[in-house]
Amino acid sequence: MFKRILAAAVPALMLVTAAACAEQSVGEANPGASAVAYPSKTLQIMAPAGAGGGWDLTARSMQKALQEANLLNGQSAEVRNVTGAAGTIGLAELVTSHAKDAHQLMVTGLVMVGGVVTNKAQVDLTKTTPIATLTAEAEVIVVRNDSKYTSLKQLVDDVKANPTSVKWGGGSAGGTDQILVGLLAKAAGADTKTVAKQYVAYSGGGETKAALLSGDVSVAVSGVSEFADLVKAGTVRALAVSGASKQDAGNGTPAPTIKDAGYAVELMNWRGIVAAPGISDAERKAVIAMIDKLHTSAQWKQTLTDKKWDDFYKSGDEAKAFFESETTRIKTVLTEIGLG
Repeated sequence: MFKRILAAAVPALMLVTAAACAEQSVGEANPGASAVAYPSKTLQIMAPAGAGGGWDLTARSMQKALQEANLLNGQSAEVRNVTGAAGTIGLAELVTSHAKDAHQLMVTGLVMVGGVVTNKAQVDLTKTTPIATLTAEAEVIVVRNDSKYTSLKQLVDDVKANPTSVKWGGGSAGGTDQILVGLLAKAAGADTKTVAKQYVAYSGGGETKAALLSGDVSVAVSGVSEFADLVKAGTVRALAVSGASKQDAGNGTPAPTIKDAGYAVELMNWRGIVAAPGISDAERKAVIAMIDKLHTSAQWKQTLTDKKWDDFYKSGDEAKAFFESETTRIKTVLTEIGLG
């Protein structure tokens, strides 16, 4: 009797063992076999500023590259704009209205870090799920082609002699554009607080362009890519770029750096991507994996070339640490130039 029971049990035991071995084999061969399928519905990418600006360009470039590289798991991606307060309105929406939704992403960057400080926002990037930094871009200082200023030094000399004589236009208050104006004024020995009052903040690159062309402001500051079309058309003149080396601002001729004009200022505007707070660890890993694939795709590499953006990639924990360090750094800079 015992032999018959044993004989019946052995095949069953062998089946269970075989199944367990097969499961282990799959896990070893494909560690991501149990990973979250992502995205599983339409991916929402928020550009927390108006159309035509750097965040909008980044969001729409991401959307296009993700689709063309087939990284959306058969789903689609949508971009929407939420304007106001250096992106902090969009940031608050992401945190309060979309918590735990892994399909809600938002473009962020240096502008938002400064905006949190100047707007005394209740929510900062530590409340989001950091995913990655993506790009870095030099700023460009431009004037209309009929401006009397043909060099940065001429402009700064006027600002130093009379800080109220020049009205500046750029992105959100406390953002990269205004930080650059403040750093330039400080380096030149001008009255930084008075210069800061001459700065007009706009919600997007399109508004800044319109203000410059209409004469509402005499000088504009933004990312190189945002004014490249007007520089190429000869409508505006690039006086200087804020990077470490000369750079083509759109017309094929390298524009001088701010340092070339004799001012010790260098600033790069970085942009990145965050997800809503409260998502699971598996979802976080799935989002990071998708953005990792985006970063290495031929489509994204072409985007960097076309937009003249520097590759500035950090993801996961490295991105989280960078966001935290930038928050500390920018708060210090804004305080030094009277904007904190």
